[in-house]
Amino acid sequence: MTQDFLQAATALADTLAAENRALTNLDFGRATALLAAKQRATEAFAQAATTSEDMRTRRNLFADVATRLRDLGAENQRLLERAVFVQGRVIGAIVRAVPKLAGGVPRYGAGGA
Repeated sequence: MTQDFLQAATALADTLAAENRALTNLDFGRATALLAAKQRATEAFAQAATTSEDMRTRRNLFADVATRLRDLGAENQRLLERAVFVQGRVIGAIVRAVPKLAGGVPRYGAGGA
């Protein structure tokens, strides 16, 4: 069971690290593509954590993995917040540009084109 816990923790850490790299590069497509893998890794980690040895044993044996997961999780949160902010800025720029672009376009209304 210890090995299952270690493998699950490592898989989750690796998945978070991959997502963090994608978010750092503003590669939202890649980050989104990792969502299912992150969900599976999180579920496997939660399952392994409940079936592994007592918490004290896990903590002593896997302090490095726990620290890595904590740090990656904090970085992931920061990067996700940044991604939302960047997306908001992009959407805002599009919203502001549309009226300028549509200014010379004929519009269809009650009186025709």
